[in-house]
Amino acid sequence: MESGTFTIASKALRELVNITPPIEDILASLPSGSGVLYLFNPHTTAGLTINEGADPDVSRDIIKGLEHIVPLHLHYRHLEGNSPAHIMALLTGSSLTIPFFDNRLQLGTWQKIFFCEFDGPRTRSVSWQILHDSAKASDQPRNQEK
Repeated sequence: MESGTFTIASKALRELVNITPPIEDILASLPSGSGVLYLFNPHTTAGLTINEGADPDVSRDIIKGLEHIVPLHLHYRHLEGNSPAHIMALLTGSSLTIPFFDNRLQLGTWQKIFFCEFDGPRTRSVSWQILHDSAKASDQPRNQEK
């Protein structure tokens, strides 16, 4: 079972960082196969999500929407002052499970994988693990809708 970690350097207080390319590089470096990719974010003020990656305004709108949902200036008790980041991380989640066939992520046409930074800029890490399917890749069903 292959596993590892890669780093992300965020550049803003809140941003969605497209991490699809490094994940595709990881899959491309492995022997041909199919299975499930598991991603885990060990940070309490960041998340992971899959969403549209073609239009950068979508990422900006997601951040804007989260800032509307989560009060930024509520009288929070947490002394670090980053309670909104913890709540946004709670909403996005800390892990993803993504199928892959023939070492290709099975994402929709517009989908990308994003690291959600809510307390940056920082250097962060994401852990990954591959769970291989024992069946041949040619036996796998193909999603016709992309």
